Amino acid sequence: MNEDILSFIWRFQYFETSNLQTDENLNLSVIRTGNKNGNAGPDFSEARVMIGQVQWVGSVEIHVRSSDWLLHMHEKNAAYESVVLHVVWENDKPVVRKDGTLLPTLSLKGRIKDAVLERYAQLQDENESIPCAGLFGQVSDILKYAMLDRVLLERLDKKAQQVTLIYEETRNDWEETAYLWLCQHFGFKLNDPAFSRLARILPWKILRKHRGQLSQIEALLFGCAGMLSDETDEPYVRLLRKEHQFLSAKYGLSESCMNGHEWKYSRLRPAGFPTVRLAQLAQFLNNEGSLFTELVYAGSFAELRGKFHLEQSAYWKSHYLFGKKSRSSVPSMGKDAAHLLIINAAVPLLVAYSKQKQQHELLDKAVYWLSEIEAENNRITREWNTLGIRVTNAADSQALLEWHNLYCTPRRCLECTVGAALVRPV
Repeated sequence: MNEDILSFIWRFQYFETSNLQTDENLNLSVIRTGNKNGNAGPDFSEARVMIGQVQWVGSVEIHVRSSDWLLHMHEKNAAYESVVLHVVWENDKPVVRKDGTLLPTLSLKGRIKDAVLERYAQLQDENESIPCAGLFGQVSDILKYAMLDRVLLERLDKKAQQVTLIYEETRNDWEETAYLWLCQHFGFKLNDPAFSRLARILPWKILRKHRGQLSQIEALLFGCAGMLSDETDEPYVRLLRKEHQFLSAKYGLSESCMNGHEWKYSRLRPAGFPTVRLAQLAQFLNNEGSLFTELVYAGSFAELRGKFHLEQSAYWKSHYLFGKKSRSSVPSMGKDAAHLLIINAAVPLLVAYSKQKQQHELLDKAVYWLSEIEAENNRITREWNTLGIRVTNAADSQALLEWHNLYCTPRRCLECTVGAALVRPV
């Protein structure tokens, strides 16, 4: 027994309500269960109950045992003075208010159908990564796809909040925000921290002054990344070192440059090495026009995808590392990598902007972009496929990842429409 299931049962009144009385033998009628509180304070606010002949409006607090009130030291917290009903599994100790009156208590033990508690325990104890896998077919498709829509919006909102934090950090500069957010995702997870650190060392206001001069942008990026060692004496590398030496002195960047060991190469295919990704990032940043506009106001999905068809400079078409020529041509950025940048960089940026400007059509545009991308194929999406959920595009796969990570893994079944439907009494 825990407070989660008791709160769920109270919220939806999934207990025997006939001849309801408090433990003090006063007739009880629930007019309004109250609003679930996700912050500090009592569990439900603005509840309305009739106790005896008096109608009370206030808060409801949920505990497994009534003595938990004292264990949690609610008697010392003024916020709990608003509690008009204490709902517990078992009443092991009367609770007295500060004024000496007894706090009305409702014990639910013996009033809840065994099937509700058994089904909840089954979901919580299930070893499968999707706890309701064996029961999934019992729930209507309407509830399943309603949950799918909900978790997609939750995922987009969560990522948009991360963008908004950067926007506030940059003092409401969308151009710098787009730069910082995009650079971070050029790391493709493994090197995200390194790319993010590089972007903060090398501000967009410096790089944008050198657009049209690709060698200077590359010199700034590779130099600040700590990759321009003296071990290689090729003409291209000598040029970058010379450019970086001058520019880093001009902008005072020398002391803040990274060390080469901060970049990770293990478990990566050579085409995904950070050196190649930096060369591709340089190409993107070298383009004229507003960086933010390029990402948010693409006229079509095809136009947006075209912006990420990045072909690195000549040296990086034949090298994966400085001074080490590859046996075959190094490919340009592929479709899968481009799609990941759209999913993780362009879409959250657009959603954050739509929320800031309250332009809902931009949110629709972001969802449309996701619908134009093939679904991600991984262990989690394959699991959902076995349960009969259609995974047709990236909007679906992104939603299913959020569903799995945010609800299934932490066993938040009662907050999921499918889990709640399975626990609900028949």
